[in-house]
Amino acid sequence: MRTKALMNGIGDSGLGIGGSKLCARSWKLVALMVCLAAAAGCRQDMHDQPKFTPYEPSTFFDDRRSSRPALEGTIAQGQLHEDELLYTGRAGGQPSTTFPFPVDMSVMQRGRERYDIYCSPCHGLTGDGDGMVVQRGYRRPPSFNIDRLRTVPPGHLFDVMTNGFGAMPDYAAQVPVRDRWAIAAYIRALQLSQNARAAELPQASRGQLP
Repeated sequence: MRTKALMNGIGDSGLGIGGSKLCARSWKLVALMVCLAAAAGCRQDMHDQPKFTPYEPSTFFDDRRSSRPALEGTIAQGQLHEDELLYTGRAGGQPSTTFPFPVDMSVMQRGRERYDIYCSPCHGLTGDGDGMVVQRGYRRPPSFNIDRLRTVPPGHLFDVMTNGFGAMPDYAAQVPVRDRWAIAAYIRALQLSQNARAAELPQASRGQLP
């Protein structure tokens, strides 16, 4: 009798088998209600942001342009190019004959890496103008090893990479400023390697000549 009463009590309290099923259903209902409440509370602020996409018109300005020009006399962050030599390749209005920073082995290695990526497809690995795209029909550039280009100042090489020349487009967007100077330094090394005399080589290197 005591056992039956105890079982009846457990069932009445919701802790029995029937109570467990009811409890589980209750939790599912609560979870469903929470999900519905969360869904109802979702807003589109992250999707419909109060901003203009490029070239989208605006009724706020008289010219209806949402993209605004920079205010006169202002300079964007990171665009204060006070160093004429570094950013233009010129000194006193003329192509510079010097580099804006010391050229060491790390600069040369960086220049070779960037040259192989951006320049060799046209100019070739040795600068002779026989790169892969030239072999497939692109206009052949002049060799870096002709007298005219062996005597141009490094500032001229930098300027051509920055602004383009003839059929060559500019690479200012693809190659950062310091990398353009590193490439110019490596081109100088290429020119020396193709035109150096044995007497100009270090004594330790002369024995490696064929």
